[in-house]
Amino acid sequence: MKLLLHVPRASIGKSWPLWLAPLAFLGLFYFYPLASILQTSLARSQAGFMAPFIEALTSPSILRVLRFTVWQATLSTLLTLIFGLPGAFLLARYQFRGKSLLLALTGISFVLPTLVVAAAFNAILGPRGWVNLILMSLFDLGQPPIQFVNTFTAIITAHVFYNTTIVLRIVGDFWSHLDPRLTQAAQSLGANRWQTLIYVTLPLLLPAITTAALLIFIFNFTSFGVVLVLGGPRFATLEVEIYNQTISLFNLPLAAALAFLQLTFTLALTIAYTRLSNRLARPLSLRPRRYVQRQLTSWRGRLLAATYLGLLLGLLTLPLIALVSRSFISVESRAEPASIFNIRLTLDYYRELHINRRDSLFFVPPTTAIGVSMGYALTTVILALSLGLPAAWALANDSDSPMSRAFDPLLMLPLGTSAVTLGLGFIVALDHPPMDWRASPLLTPLAHTLVAFPFVVRSLTPALRSIRPRLRQAAAVLGASPIQVARHIDLPLIGRALLVAATFAFTISLGEFGATALVARPEYPTIPVMIYRFLSQPGALNYGQALALSAILALFTALAMLAIERFRIADIGEF
Repeated sequence: MKLLLHVPRASIGKSWPLWLAPLAFLGLFYFYPLASILQTSLARSQAGFMAPFIEALTSPSILRVLRFTVWQATLSTLLTLIFGLPGAFLLARYQFRGKSLLLALTGISFVLPTLVVAAAFNAILGPRGWVNLILMSLFDLGQPPIQFVNTFTAIITAHVFYNTTIVLRIVGDFWSHLDPRLTQAAQSLGANRWQTLIYVTLPLLLPAITTAALLIFIFNFTSFGVVLVLGGPRFATLEVEIYNQTISLFNLPLAAALAFLQLTFTLALTIAYTRLSNRLARPLSLRPRRYVQRQLTSWRGRLLAATYLGLLLGLLTLPLIALVSRSFISVESRAEPASIFNIRLTLDYYRELHINRRDSLFFVPPTTAIGVSMGYALTTVILALSLGLPAAWALANDSDSPMSRAFDPLLMLPLGTSAVTLGLGFIVALDHPPMDWRASPLLTPLAHTLVAFPFVVRSLTPALRSIRPRLRQAAAVLGASPIQVARHIDLPLIGRALLVAATFAFTISLGEFGATALVARPEYPTIPVMIYRFLSQPGALNYGQALALSAILALFTALAMLAIERFRIADIGEF
C-alpha cells in the first residue's frame, strides 16, 4: 500500500487504497448486519414487503411517535444553541483563567453513558435526590415536592446537558479564528454592535452554527437512553419505539421499517453535516487566536461572564457532583421520611461491589466489569485508530475527490443507527461459519469501534489538514519515500491529535450501552451493563451500588477529558 501523501490535491483518486480497510470494516460489521436484520425482519411480514412501511406511515400511534421525535429534537437543539452560544462567544473572544479546565468539565457530559446521566439527575432531582431531601427537611414534608423524573422537562434538560459542549467546541473554535478586522470595519462605517452582529458576525458563523445544530439534532433524533430512563413510559422517540417493537412486542417487520426510515433520515442529515463541515475548513478570513482573543476588562463584562459561566458549570457539573456525593450517603431509616437529618457517610456501596450476597453461581463481581470494560476500551482504541487514521488521511489529502465526498457521510452513519437494530443485526448476521462470532468477546469491541470510529476521523482530519504541503514536498525533494514522509513528517506533527483521538475512543467504549446490552456475554459485562442491572433491581443497596459504579465511570471520563484538553492542539490550523 503506497501512501502518496506528497502529491498535489489535483491528483484525485490517488488515496483510494487508504479507504480499503475502513470500507471493508463498515461493509462487514455495519452494512452486512444491518441488511441482514432488515431482510430477516421484513421477510416475516405476512402482508407483503411494503406492509410494514405502510403501517409505519399510516398508524396514528407511530405518527405520534414520529411527531414527538422531531419536536423534542428540534426544541432540544434550539435550547442547546440558545444556552451554548454565549459560552462559545466567551471562549472564542476572551482569555481567562481556567478556560482549559472549563472545556474539560463541559466535555465530560458529552461522553457519559445515558445510565450515568440518569443516575446523576436522580441523585440531584430524583425522589431521594439532594434537592428533594433538603426541601423535605426544611419544610417537614412527607413526599418529594419536585417531580422531575419521567417528565418532558427531564428529557430536554438531559439533552441540553449532553450537547452544550458541541456548541462550545464547534462554534467556539471557529469563532475564535474569525478576523476581528471585519467587525471593526463595519463599526467604522457606522454600524452599532447589534447591526455588526446581525449583518457581519452571524452570516460568517452560520456554517458553524448550522453544523453544530445538525449534529445535535442527529443525537437528539436518535435519543434512546435519555427518553427510556428519564422520560418514562409516557414518552417514546423513534429509537425507543424500535426497542419496544423488537423486545416487548416482537414485531420485527415494523421495527425494521422504522429502523430503515430512521436510517434514511439520518443519512440525509449526515450528508448535510459533512458538506457544512468541509465549508468550515475553507472559510473566507481567519486569524490565529492570539490576534483575536483579549482580556475581560470592564466590571460589567466580568459580572455577566461570571454569571453565565456559573450557570454553565452549574448545569454541567452539579448533577455529577450530586452523583459522586450521593454514592457515599446512606439514608438510615425507612420508617421516617427521608431527609438530610437521617443520612450518614458510608463506603458500604463501594465495598459491596465485590461481595456475592446471594452466593449465586452466576455472580459476576462489578469489579470484574471494570477490568472487562478496560480491556474492551483498549481493543477499541487499537481498532478505531487503525481504521480512522487511513480514512482521515484520505479525507485530508484528497477531500475534493468524488470518492471522499461519497464516503465522508458514510462514516457518520453508525452514530445515527438504532443500537437495538445494530445489535440484533450482529446476532442475526454473525451466526454461521466462518463468522459465527455470537459467543466471541470480540463482538463487543467491534460494536464499540463502530461508534468511536467517526469521532476518531473527526479528531484527526483537521490535524492532518493543518500540515503544510511544503514540508512534505521538501522531504520528497530530499529523497524521502511516501512512507518515510508519513513516518517522519506527518505522524510526529499529529502525535497530540492521535492522543486525543485515542482518548475519545477509550472513553466512548467505556460508556457505550445500547449495542453492548445485546451482544455482550453474561460473564463479560461492562460497567454500563452492571449499572443497568443494579438500577433494574429494587432496594437501596442495588441503587447505591449503581451510584458507586456510576461515580467510578464518571471519574474515568473526567480524567479522559482532562487528558484530551491537555493534549489537543489548541490552535490547529494557524492561518
